[in-house]
Amino acid sequence: MHLAYVTTTQRGETDRLLSAFAERLEAQGVSLAGVVQTNTECADNAKCDMDLRVLSGAGEVIRISQTLGAGSRGCRLDPAELERSVGLVSAALEEQPCLLIVNKFGKHEADGRGFRPIIGEALARNIPVLVGVNGLNEQRFVEFSDGVAEKLGADLDGMSEWLVRVAPKSIQAA
Repeated sequence: MHLAYVTTTQRGETDRLLSAFAERLEAQGVSLAGVVQTNTECADNAKCDMDLRVLSGAGEVIRISQTLGAGSRGCRLDPAELERSVGLVSAALEEQPCLLIVNKFGKHEADGRGFRPIIGEALARNIPVLVGVNGLNEQRFVEFSDGVAEKLGADLDGMSEWLVRVAPKSIQAA
């Protein structure tokens, strides 16, 4: 069972890091499942639109944020679209990819929803998993992982070295 996570401190940095890592692996022909997030700044500069790119199949892009209107204070996550992306990723695990990337272990995952079951399914299939974790949910992620998750540095080479270490045959075949 190989579970690792990365965390950064700047807004959007983990998303950019995981996207760059996925692009690097895709260019090498490594089969992936999961999602990476792209944030697009909105006119008010306080919020952003959140899109997930599914890392298998046609690379579908799913908007997981919803516009709630000026002055709203609620969570902008669209849970239906998040669950749609979860379904696509779950189906992709049937192909036994070399790696599952989950853009974020967020509140939904901390509460047992979202990508949390997919992480467990991938680990049961012996598929390495890399997760983005923010500071707010890091302790809950460590508890979820029962302390077995390896914290990686926020650098592409270190992430690549981890993957080669935990799945060398899968990477060599790419």
